[in-house]
Amino acid sequence: MSGPGILAVFALGVALFFASRPSRRGLPLPPGPPRLPFIGNALDIPKKDAKSVFRDLCAKYGDVIHLDALGMPIIVLGSHEAAVELLEKRGANYCDTMPLVMVELCGLDWVLPLMRYGPSWRKHRRALHEFFAPAALDANRASTRADIHRFLLDLLHEPDSLVSHIRALFGSMIMRISYGFELDAHTARYLRLAEAGVRIFSAALVPGKYLVESLPFLRHLPAWAPGARFKRLARAWRTDVRRALEVPFAETVRRAEAGDATGSIAQVLHERARTAEDEELAKNVAAIAYTAGGDTTMSSAQWFFFAMAAHPTAQARAQAELDAVVGPVRLPELADERALPYVCALVRECLRWRSVIPLNTAHRALEEDEYRGCRIPKGAMVVANLWAFCRDLEVYPDPETFRPERFLKDGRLDPDVRDPRSIVFGYGRRECPGKAFAERSLFLLMATALHTLSITAPVSEDGQPVPMDAVMTEGVLSYPEPFRCVIKPRSKAAENLLRASGNKSLP
Repeated sequence: MSGPGILAVFALGVALFFASRPSRRGLPLPPGPPRLPFIGNALDIPKKDAKSVFRDLCAKYGDVIHLDALGMPIIVLGSHEAAVELLEKRGANYCDTMPLVMVELCGLDWVLPLMRYGPSWRKHRRALHEFFAPAALDANRASTRADIHRFLLDLLHEPDSLVSHIRALFGSMIMRISYGFELDAHTARYLRLAEAGVRIFSAALVPGKYLVESLPFLRHLPAWAPGARFKRLARAWRTDVRRALEVPFAETVRRAEAGDATGSIAQVLHERARTAEDEELAKNVAAIAYTAGGDTTMSSAQWFFFAMAAHPTAQARAQAELDAVVGPVRLPELADERALPYVCALVRECLRWRSVIPLNTAHRALEEDEYRGCRIPKGAMVVANLWAFCRDLEVYPDPETFRPERFLKDGRLDPDVRDPRSIVFGYGRRECPGKAFAERSLFLLMATALHTLSITAPVSEDGQPVPMDAVMTEGVLSYPEPFRCVIKPRSKAAENLLRASGNKSLP
């Protein structure tokens, strides 16, 4: 057979092969609310309380639904099972994230959850895993324990400054890991820069807040034009973001060159750097560490204090377990975790009850896919409603009630009840790299606080506990609305244990 004949037969074979394959183009999109001409489901995209709106839509149309946002396909996942199947088992196809105009305008494209999938993303994630792997965190056990003990002493000294003390605690731990700084009056300015960067991250990513995400051509408006307030905000935020990225890193480099730096992410990666790209990676990874393990953990800690003030029975049961296992002459350690099933259940319930990140950072389908007989378009935004997963009635009956016992059976952790840690840290290749740090620090903080403190609701003039309303703030990262609780030493012996450990006296 001649050359052209062979090519013809080959082409026919290829055509027959593809013709025999089922065409996903003929499959329906996942169900969802009716679409309007031109604007699709733009009016169904919530500008606030997206977690509840998406949950209700999924209850009506199914746990995988489709929305058309001015031509942009959005797939909302309403169940943990669907998220595992797509984002984990098929993670290679959903490892990308959406290109967002505000991310680019604000200069946030170095933040790992917002970084597009590719070689640079893989390098950044590999570096973070190096420093946040359990073995690497072991080197910081003593300093983490000391930070927590000092935090509790400070809290006894100024119990009305709970939130600022929590921020100082996790800021201290993360600054040491990222930059090698001990938190003091001088280095506190670096913590303020990092916190400003996190606030911008949260504000810039509020779903539906900025029309430019649905109509990207608006980015070409001049900053002074009506409707271009987003550009003026982004310009100001970009300056603060760069300062959060550059200033503490430069200080670590200065100290390293002067021979006055301790081991940290910034120092180690700076000393390894051989190119400008390596140096940029070092700068980025040090800054990412703060958002990977710091601010989200701060919110969980706040919810813990709220939950203990609002649920004295759970607090008393955890304290009884600590008294039996740890005893009166020492403070809890990470090694006690297996012997404290109720405390572990309480940690899980804190994470489940109020999801710090209600909606995961959107994934993106790299290629067209099929799921349950429906087509998921290439380039679709895929959003997992973590808040709703933690309220699955079949898994967590009476989900609004704070009840650590739901995770226990016969005095042990029940493996048949879904661990919320498999939800709240995200899915697949975009799971939070600071997961191990958060789990360790939260367990030790909660166990030590329960062992040494009494946390109660404020009391009214007639001596009755003031009702506490567990309201979450709006945003990518969610916090409790401001609340008050009464914090006192659980006993004189517990107070003395903290004093001895923290090497610090209360007034």
